[in-house]
Amino acid sequence: MKIVIMNGSPRVDGNTAAMVEAFARGAKEAGHQVETLEVGTMKINGCRSCNYCRGAGNGACVQQDDMQKVYPVVKDAEMIVFASPVYYFTMSAQLQAAIQRFYCWGQHPTMKKGVLLLSSYSQNVYDGAKGEYAGILRYFGASDCGIVTSDNSTNKTEAKLNECYELGRSLK
Repeated sequence: MKIVIMNGSPRVDGNTAAMVEAFARGAKEAGHQVETLEVGTMKINGCRSCNYCRGAGNGACVQQDDMQKVYPVVKDAEMIVFASPVYYFTMSAQLQAAIQRFYCWGQHPTMKKGVLLLSSYSQNVYDGAKGEYAGILRYFGASDCGIVTSDNSTNKTEAKLNECYELGRSLK
């Protein structure tokens, strides 16, 4: 299976990155093709709602930014992993911008499965991100393969990273 991980953290060695690395290692060991996109460090603008993509653009966004690197990789993904720190009750603004730019496609052409990896300093702040993730899966007709959350008491612990690794290894 082709898996694309969209890491929405701007911290390249942060808690979310550790979760992504552990998940990716497990998925690769299970025989999956895995590619990680560091959208948290890319220059991606939010959707302008100009509807160019729905008209003259024929599904292509008018904006020319780092999403041009994301579209071709994500377009063929059978699974998308949304990985994000939670700063204020939902996925990072960087990941949000990339997700909103999927508007140009309407339905995702190949995504059938999803995973959500979330890290935060605080506990019990994940409901907004989980709700958005559930809505994305419903809209794309995709199934949930798992959600892992981590807070300051578990970030980068062996147990939490093993949970991410085992989730990756368990994928069918």
